[in-house]
Amino acid sequence: MKYGFVKVAAATPHIRVGDVRFNTNEIIQKIRKADELGAELLVFPELCVCGYTCGDLFGQDVLLQGALSALKEISLATKGLQMLIFVGVPLRANGVLYNCAAAVNDGQVIAFVPKSNLPNYAEFYEKRNFQPYRGETLSIAFDGREVPFGNRILFRSVSDEDFTVAAEICEDLWVPNPPSVSHALAGANIIVNLSASDETTGKADYRRLLIRSQSAKTVSAYVYADAGDGESTTDMVFSGHNIISENGEILAESKLFENSITISEVDVRKLSFERRRINTFYDPHELFGYKIIPFRAAAKSEKLTRTISKWPFVPGNEADREKRAELILSMQSAGLRSRIAHTKAGSAVIGISGGLDSSLALLVAVRTFDSLQMDRRNIIAVTMPCFGTTDKTFNNSLRLMRSLGVTSRTVEIAESVRLHFKDIGHDEQVKNAAYENAQARMRTMVLMDIANDEGGLVVGTGDLSELALGWATYNGDHMSMYGVNASVPKTLVKYLIQSEAARIGGETGEVLRDILNTEISPELLPPEKGKISQKTEEIVGPYELHDFFLYYAIRWGFPPRKIYYLAKAAFKREYDAVTLKKWLKNFYQRFFSQQFKRSCLPDGVKIGSVSLSPRGDWRMPSDASAALWLDEIENL
Repeated sequence: MKYGFVKVAAATPHIRVGDVRFNTNEIIQKIRKADELGAELLVFPELCVCGYTCGDLFGQDVLLQGALSALKEISLATKGLQMLIFVGVPLRANGVLYNCAAAVNDGQVIAFVPKSNLPNYAEFYEKRNFQPYRGETLSIAFDGREVPFGNRILFRSVSDEDFTVAAEICEDLWVPNPPSVSHALAGANIIVNLSASDETTGKADYRRLLIRSQSAKTVSAYVYADAGDGESTTDMVFSGHNIISENGEILAESKLFENSITISEVDVRKLSFERRRINTFYDPHELFGYKIIPFRAAAKSEKLTRTISKWPFVPGNEADREKRAELILSMQSAGLRSRIAHTKAGSAVIGISGGLDSSLALLVAVRTFDSLQMDRRNIIAVTMPCFGTTDKTFNNSLRLMRSLGVTSRTVEIAESVRLHFKDIGHDEQVKNAAYENAQARMRTMVLMDIANDEGGLVVGTGDLSELALGWATYNGDHMSMYGVNASVPKTLVKYLIQSEAARIGGETGEVLRDILNTEISPELLPPEKGKISQKTEEIVGPYELHDFFLYYAIRWGFPPRKIYYLAKAAFKREYDAVTLKKWLKNFYQRFFSQQFKRSCLPDGVKIGSVSLSPRGDWRMPSDASAALWLDEIENL
């Protein structure tokens, strides 16, 4: 296990109902295959050693003794394997028969977990043969040893306590209060379910929903192994629907009616972080009565099979992106609408640069005024060309304002800035921070004064990525009366504009597409041959990398070494390791040094799970040291 990733697998063997010898060979073959794939945790279906559909054959000693002999053979076959394995088996204990999950590790059965809830409706009649178990953890004799028996058992890796597993069986998931709730509260980060869920129309969707919901509710990884078509007999068919889910997201899923091994990596460090973050999750009372059993497991491969998205803030599916875009734009509009209504502002004032962020802010303002049934002409869009403004961005800003039907103003600020330089004794030929920031602050002053003059408020345009990097002029574009983009990262800004370009179409769509194809720049330095000379991503680094770093550093609290590991997997075709390390270091340096700008941010609508508002989501000392994080990066 590296960086908290545990390779888990759900396997559906081909079985013959009642043919224990055949089933044993199939199970052992699947174990060997899973070992080749590097699995550290392997789950088989319910009662797979003999078959779930044995019916009254469960009353036959021949079958029960054969199943126990098979379990001994299976456990011996795991000797030397660094894997925790769960196998479904019938077990006689205390004079009755239980439907159990046998936990096997390194050649031994280390525990039996009996099923708590037995279905006895429709095609299911388990109470005819089995007894449910809800009680204290006992010990029973098996293969010359005393083995724990009970359904309040946690299996904990000797090498990492975050790799803690608990088991439930099939129907246990479908009841109102599944055992996995208690298991998770007691510390299990991974829940396994040995199942024999027959297939009916629509059931796969419902099963999928249940598993996603339970993994989300318990903030856990859920590994579900289902019986396959070898179980299909009499009136029932089984599809082998294996699912691996992590905190509400499906990582891997088998095709129906294919007996296969479904494998992925679950991130137990991520789950552990989320549980610490949610202070309502922990319940110390659930710890009582649990027995912790140690096991040994080790990964053979560090290769990730799960997908690591380059753009974690942007949904991967096109349909989902469209839905998300509409939702976010509606949220931004709702936030601004509330502020305008509360302040009784008669207008909104926005600085338009011909770039991405100001274009998005203007689109949000238009939606807001339309929803308030206010005249779009009360949106005062101001373009303020100065030393670095190019013809392309200037003309695009005018085109966008015209196409949206807002009031357009052009305020030339060059002479005002030059007068300011004279006042403070700055040489215009010295193009330092004062040269650049004087322009940004002049623009903000112009917007604020127009807002005062018109009885309006200034709508901020800065986005989440810029706030994370401190790429804003303090008391310049850093300031506004409401920031509609404050929690929208740059990678998402692009998709929102792209979505609006497609929705609106016409001249607006055309100019928005041209803006999307324009270099990102504050345009504070003079152009070179009419072209943008100051390119943001050449100075601070690619936004797709910084948004990636931001997501994992802030949303999930990952250390730099893990973020670097994930970045190498996600961007292996785009950036080499040296480049990734360079910009990762730059991200942490800027993030720590620029906190003082985030400590006094204006209000802005919260959009997603990452926000840097000092009032609710991110409280960090302005003078905190980055030394530990930077030291870790240096040692990568």
